[in-house]
Amino acid sequence: MIVERDKDLKRLNTLGLSAKAVWYAAPGSVKEVIELLSDTRFTALPKLVIGSGSNTLFCEDYNGLVVRPAIMDISISEISDKSLKLKVGAGVDWDKFVAYCVDRGWGGVENLSGIPGCVGASPVQNIGAYGSEAKDTIVLVDYIDICTLQQRRLTAPECHFGYRESIFKQELKGKTIITYVTFELALNPVVNTTYADVKERLKSAENPTLYDIRKAIIDIRKAKLPDPAEVGNAGSFFKNPIVEESFAEKLMESNPTLRLYPSSPGFTKIPAAWLIEQCGFKGVRELNVGVHKNHALVLLAYEGATGRELLEFAQKIKRTVKARFSIDIDMEVNVTASS
Repeated sequence: MIVERDKDLKRLNTLGLSAKAVWYAAPGSVKEVIELLSDTRFTALPKLVIGSGSNTLFCEDYNGLVVRPAIMDISISEISDKSLKLKVGAGVDWDKFVAYCVDRGWGGVENLSGIPGCVGASPVQNIGAYGSEAKDTIVLVDYIDICTLQQRRLTAPECHFGYRESIFKQELKGKTIITYVTFELALNPVVNTTYADVKERLKSAENPTLYDIRKAIIDIRKAKLPDPAEVGNAGSFFKNPIVEESFAEKLMESNPTLRLYPSSPGFTKIPAAWLIEQCGFKGVRELNVGVHKNHALVLLAYEGATGRELLEFAQKIKRTVKARFSIDIDMEVNVTASS
């Protein structure tokens, strides 16, 4: 394992923001993670765990150790007549993992095709799209406690999954390095075409397959979302707010174009993209940052943008939405700091 000093992070975050880490390492095994954390050079330093940097906003250089787990193995841990359990290394590219499953006819993650990031990030964010969430298939999460260096394991209920939420963003935030995630996948899957855009794409398919679902979703994402290789972005920058049903219904009375989505009993989900678009930000560019013309949830970092500039722009959007609709929209990206 190579430990690098003054590591340039520009190519390690999909926003393409310039930042440096005092120290950087990509451990390829549990043993290497423990060795890295045991190194006395790093004991007192702040530590930041990243995957592919698709959900990270660097506002400044990181005065500590950046760890990018590179555990890449995949193995079947259990199999039955109906399903199998697949133990996947945290460093495996998420979409390559989805393709791996679809190619073998294993169902459960195909609706999460095209999402950037690594497997290790999937339980942290409880990533979700097109009618599915990571929590639907995750059964176990293995991690190393950064303070004690002990290996730990949580079952899915212990992860406290919610909408874009988990224990790793709450009680365990900044305290763990996820090493493996175990998924339970169906051997005789039933495809999920409940999401409107997917249903429309597949209306001519009599019996859509996992591959059909995957291709449809990738095509939808490509049509809506920009390629980070062309312009820096982190996908969905804001979470969809969840509000009381009575509040949402009242809002709909004066806004007939608003579409609501079910949440927990008594609550409903409002599309943050709709709120941002109604406030006039869709397609807007201010100096080196802006909002994508096809999807108001996607903030863009053009060449020359700084993390501070993008954060201030995001806060401006938040304030405007709050002033007009009395709704708080929370950022989905992680703003990094080493102090």
